Amino acid sequence: MSLVEIIALFFVMVMLSLVPSTSVALVVARSSISGFLNGSAVAAGIVVGDLIFVVLAILGMAALAEVMGSLFLILKYMAGGYLIWLGINFLKSRPTVQDEAAGPSASSLSASFLSGLLLTLGDVKAIFFYASLFPSFVDLAAITTTDIAIIVVLTIVAVGGVKLGYAYSAIRVASFAKGFKGERAVKVAAGGFMVGAGVFLIAKA
Repeated sequence: MSLVEIIALFFVMVMLSLVPSTSVALVVARSSISGFLNGSAVAAGIVVGDLIFVVLAILGMAALAEVMGSLFLILKYMAGGYLIWLGINFLKSRPTVQDEAAGPSASSLSASFLSGLLLTLGDVKAIFFYASLFPSFVDLAAITTTDIAIIVVLTIVAVGGVKLGYAYSAIRVASFAKGFKGERAVKVAAGGFMVGAGVFLIAKA
Protein backbone atom coordinates (compact mmCIF):
# COMPACT_ATOMS: atom_id res chain seq x y z
CA MET A 1 0.00 0.00 0.00
CA SER A 2 1.22 3.49 -0.83
CA LEU A 3 1.21 6.34 1.68
CA VAL A 4 -1.67 7.98 -0.18
CA GLU A 5 -3.74 4.76 0.02
CA ILE A 6 -3.00 4.42 3.74
CA ILE A 7 -4.04 8.01 4.47
CA ALA A 8 -7.17 7.70 2.31
CA LEU A 9 -8.24 4.44 3.98
CA PHE A 10 -7.62 5.87 7.45
CA PHE A 11 -9.64 9.00 6.65
CA VAL A 12 -12.58 6.98 5.30
CA MET A 13 -12.57 4.67 8.34
CA VAL A 14 -12.57 7.64 10.72
CA MET A 15 -15.39 9.37 8.84
CA LEU A 16 -17.54 6.25 8.75
CA SER A 17 -16.90 5.64 12.46
CA LEU A 18 -17.94 9.21 13.29
CA VAL A 19 -21.29 8.90 11.51
CA PRO A 20 -24.09 8.39 14.10
CA SER A 21 -25.16 4.76 13.93
CA THR A 22 -26.38 1.87 16.05
CA SER A 23 -22.79 1.07 17.06
CA VAL A 24 -22.28 4.65 18.25
CA ALA A 25 -25.59 4.49 20.11
CA LEU A 26 -24.54 1.28 21.85
CA VAL A 27 -21.17 2.71 22.91
CA VAL A 28 -22.82 5.88 24.24
CA ALA A 29 -25.57 4.00 26.06
CA ARG A 30 -23.29 1.49 27.74
CA SER A 31 -20.83 4.21 28.74
CA SER A 32 -23.42 6.60 30.15
CA ILE A 33 -25.20 3.88 32.13
CA SER A 34 -22.51 1.34 33.04
CA GLY A 35 -19.29 3.33 32.91
CA PHE A 36 -16.36 4.01 30.60
CA LEU A 37 -14.91 0.49 30.83
CA ASN A 38 -18.15 -1.03 29.56
CA GLY A 39 -18.22 1.49 26.73
CA SER A 40 -14.60 0.57 25.97
CA ALA A 41 -15.55 -3.13 25.95
CA VAL A 42 -18.26 -2.38 23.38
CA ALA A 43 -15.69 -0.46 21.31
CA ALA A 44 -13.32 -3.45 21.53
CA GLY A 45 -16.08 -5.74 20.27
CA ILE A 46 -16.75 -3.39 17.37
CA VAL A 47 -13.05 -3.31 16.45
CA VAL A 48 -12.81 -7.12 16.56
CA GLY A 49 -15.88 -7.32 14.33
CA ASP A 50 -14.22 -4.96 11.86
CA LEU A 51 -11.03 -7.01 11.94
CA ILE A 52 -13.07 -10.13 11.15
CA PHE A 53 -14.45 -8.29 8.12
CA VAL A 54 -10.90 -7.34 7.10
CA VAL A 55 -9.95 -11.03 7.10
CA LEU A 56 -13.10 -11.93 5.16
CA ALA A 57 -12.39 -9.18 2.65
CA ILE A 58 -8.91 -10.54 2.07
CA LEU A 59 -10.37 -14.03 1.59
CA GLY A 60 -13.02 -12.76 -0.80
CA MET A 61 -15.86 -11.38 1.27
CA ALA A 62 -18.12 -10.46 -1.64
CA ALA A 63 -18.48 -14.09 -2.64
CA LEU A 64 -18.70 -15.22 0.99
CA ALA A 65 -21.44 -12.71 1.78
CA GLU A 66 -23.48 -14.02 -1.14
CA VAL A 67 -23.13 -17.61 -0.02
CA MET A 68 -23.72 -16.83 3.67
CA GLY A 69 -26.39 -14.18 3.19
CA SER A 70 -28.77 -15.92 5.60
CA LEU A 71 -26.13 -15.98 8.35
CA PHE A 72 -25.58 -12.23 8.05
CA LEU A 73 -29.36 -11.76 8.23
CA ILE A 74 -29.58 -13.85 11.41
CA LEU A 75 -26.75 -11.82 12.99
CA LYS A 76 -28.60 -8.64 12.09
CA TYR A 77 -31.79 -9.85 13.77
CA MET A 78 -29.80 -10.91 16.84
CA ALA A 79 -28.14 -7.48 17.05
CA GLY A 80 -31.48 -5.69 16.65
CA GLY A 81 -33.13 -7.88 19.29
CA TYR A 82 -30.26 -7.24 21.70
CA LEU A 83 -30.54 -3.48 21.23
CA ILE A 84 -34.27 -3.60 21.96
CA TRP A 85 -33.75 -5.77 25.04
CA LEU A 86 -30.95 -3.50 26.27
CA GLY A 87 -33.07 -0.39 25.70
CA ILE A 88 -36.02 -1.83 27.63
CA ASN A 89 -33.72 -2.68 30.53
CA PHE A 90 -32.46 0.91 30.55
CA LEU A 91 -36.02 2.23 30.60
CA LYS A 92 -36.96 -0.07 33.52
CA SER A 93 -33.77 0.43 35.55
CA ARG A 94 -33.46 2.65 38.59
CA PRO A 95 -31.68 6.01 38.23
CA THR A 96 -28.33 4.97 39.67
CA VAL A 97 -25.27 5.34 37.47
CA GLN A 98 -22.66 2.69 38.27
CA ASP A 99 -19.78 3.82 40.46
CA GLU A 100 -16.63 3.49 38.38
CA ALA A 101 -14.52 3.17 41.54
CA ALA A 102 -16.17 -0.18 42.32
CA GLY A 103 -15.27 -1.44 38.86
CA PRO A 104 -17.50 -3.30 36.44
CA SER A 105 -17.89 -7.08 36.72
CA ALA A 106 -16.24 -9.45 34.27
CA SER A 107 -19.65 -10.64 33.10
CA SER A 108 -20.71 -7.06 32.41
CA LEU A 109 -17.60 -6.39 30.35
CA SER A 110 -18.04 -9.66 28.47
CA ALA A 111 -21.66 -8.80 27.67
CA SER A 112 -20.60 -5.35 26.46
CA PHE A 113 -17.87 -6.82 24.27
CA LEU A 114 -20.22 -9.44 22.81
CA SER A 115 -22.88 -6.83 22.09
CA GLY A 116 -20.38 -4.71 20.14
CA LEU A 117 -19.15 -7.75 18.21
CA LEU A 118 -22.64 -9.01 17.31
CA LEU A 119 -23.81 -5.56 16.31
CA THR A 120 -20.85 -5.09 13.98
CA LEU A 121 -21.20 -8.53 12.37
CA GLY A 122 -24.83 -7.71 11.59
CA ASP A 123 -24.16 -4.15 10.41
CA VAL A 124 -25.04 -3.70 6.74
CA LYS A 125 -22.86 -0.56 6.58
CA ALA A 126 -19.80 -2.54 7.70
CA ILE A 127 -20.59 -5.40 5.31
CA PHE A 128 -21.02 -2.97 2.41
CA PHE A 129 -17.78 -1.14 3.20
CA TYR A 130 -15.58 -4.21 3.49
CA ALA A 131 -17.22 -6.07 0.60
CA SER A 132 -17.43 -3.16 -1.86
CA LEU A 133 -15.46 -0.05 -0.87
CA PHE A 134 -12.53 -1.63 0.97
CA PRO A 135 -11.15 -3.40 -2.15
CA SER A 136 -11.00 -0.04 -3.93
CA PHE A 137 -8.39 1.13 -1.38
CA VAL A 138 -6.50 -2.14 -1.14
CA ASP A 139 -5.31 -4.36 -3.99
CA LEU A 140 -6.40 -7.66 -2.43
CA ALA A 141 -4.70 -9.65 -5.19
CA ALA A 142 -1.30 -8.18 -4.35
CA ILE A 143 -1.67 -7.67 -0.59
CA THR A 144 1.40 -8.40 1.56
CA THR A 145 1.91 -9.27 5.22
CA THR A 146 3.06 -5.70 5.84
CA ASP A 147 -0.11 -4.36 4.23
CA ILE A 148 -2.23 -6.57 6.47
CA ALA A 149 -0.39 -5.34 9.56
CA ILE A 150 -0.92 -1.72 8.48
CA ILE A 151 -4.64 -2.33 7.90
CA VAL A 152 -5.00 -3.92 11.34
CA VAL A 153 -3.32 -0.92 12.99
CA LEU A 154 -5.45 1.51 10.96
CA THR A 155 -8.62 -0.30 11.98
CA ILE A 156 -7.73 -0.32 15.68
CA VAL A 157 -6.69 3.34 15.72
CA ALA A 158 -9.42 4.73 13.45
CA VAL A 159 -12.43 2.71 14.58
CA GLY A 160 -11.36 2.11 18.17
CA GLY A 161 -10.18 5.69 18.67
CA VAL A 162 -13.45 7.20 17.48
CA LYS A 163 -15.60 4.84 19.55
CA LEU A 164 -13.51 5.52 22.68
CA GLY A 165 -14.01 9.23 22.02
CA TYR A 166 -17.77 8.67 22.01
CA ALA A 167 -17.47 6.62 25.22
CA TYR A 168 -15.55 9.39 26.98
CA SER A 169 -18.00 12.05 25.82
CA ALA A 170 -20.91 9.95 27.10
CA ILE A 171 -19.26 9.70 30.51
CA ARG A 172 -18.88 13.48 30.69
CA VAL A 173 -22.56 13.94 29.85
CA ALA A 174 -23.56 11.29 32.40
CA SER A 175 -21.45 12.96 35.11
CA PHE A 176 -23.08 16.29 34.31
CA ALA A 177 -26.54 14.74 34.51
CA LYS A 178 -25.70 12.99 37.77
CA GLY A 179 -24.69 16.23 39.37
CA PHE A 180 -28.05 17.76 38.50
CA LYS A 181 -30.19 14.73 39.45
CA GLY A 182 -30.78 13.97 35.80
CA GLU A 183 -29.74 10.33 35.74
CA ARG A 184 -33.25 9.12 35.00
CA ALA A 185 -33.51 11.39 32.00
CA VAL A 186 -30.20 10.01 30.65
CA LYS A 187 -31.46 6.44 31.02
CA VAL A 188 -34.80 7.19 29.38
CA ALA A 189 -33.11 8.93 26.47
CA ALA A 190 -30.52 6.16 26.03
CA GLY A 191 -33.11 3.41 26.42
CA GLY A 192 -35.50 5.00 23.95
CA PHE A 193 -32.73 5.50 21.42
CA MET A 194 -31.56 1.90 21.78
CA VAL A 195 -35.08 0.51 21.29
CA GLY A 196 -35.53 2.71 18.24
CA ALA A 197 -32.17 1.67 16.82
CA GLY A 198 -32.99 -2.00 17.33
CA VAL A 199 -36.36 -1.69 15.61
CA PHE A 200 -34.73 0.21 12.73
CA LEU A 201 -32.03 -2.45 12.35
CA ILE A 202 -34.60 -5.27 12.20
CA ALA A 203 -36.93 -3.34 9.89
CA LYS A 204 -34.11 -2.89 7.34
CA ALA A 205 -33.26 -6.61 7.38
